[in-house]
Amino acid sequence: MHDVCIVGGGVAGLAASIFTARNGLDTLVVDGGESILARNASLENYPGFPDGVDARRYLELVRQQATNAGAAFELGVVTDVTPRIEGDLEAGFELETAGGDPLEARRVIAASWPDSAYLTPLDVGRHQRGSKYVVAVDDGGRTAVDGVYAAGRIAGEPHQAIVAAGHGAKVALAAIHDADVAFYHDWVAPEGYFTGRDRDVPPGCEEIDEAERLERDERARETILEAFADPPVEEPTMHPSVED
Repeated sequence: MHDVCIVGGGVAGLAASIFTARNGLDTLVVDGGESILARNASLENYPGFPDGVDARRYLELVRQQATNAGAAFELGVVTDVTPRIEGDLEAGFELETAGGDPLEARRVIAASWPDSAYLTPLDVGRHQRGSKYVVAVDDGGRTAVDGVYAAGRIAGEPHQAIVAAGHGAKVALAAIHDADVAFYHDWVAPEGYFTGRDRDVPPGCEEIDEAERLERDERARETILEAFADPPVEEPTMHPSVED
């Protein structure tokens, strides 16, 4: 059984998976296909990219980051989510997939906005807004069903990549807290930041020396340079209602 199953491999789901996986939760992302962000011609309001960034390249980098953190991926479409034993959070949930084997997880993060019918068996407060459905959540993305969370557009958040990423991370932190994982702050600190004050390094934090810092920086630069070495070849995906 997975600790967390994230339904949706878009920005919100990927961001959530980075945090849950980095903090030791067995994380599976069920990816139903291409993110809506792939329709973006040029992502130009995401901090850190002064002249914008190709949205498809950005998605590839975030997915790589989630994989590096330890998240696993499965291509498929979740059709139903039901409690394994009614009212028993420890029993978790069973997720039916179209044409695939059922999955089991202690917690579920819904991050797939266009089609949320898989949540119908659960009383999560799903309601229609325009042509789509959203889910009522608290400040941490928790739904009315213990162990089920919603992140990004499906939780009523604005339709912007930076908002989806931030909300996905926030919901992941709620799931980490609810899982009773020892956690203080996801932070890589310089050597001595805590221990130099006779403090233990808090859970979720790490101290690294100067050599390790430079090694990680070199690896990070190599990754980015390789990712942006060639011009993009994939075109944006057009809205399905537009005729060829």
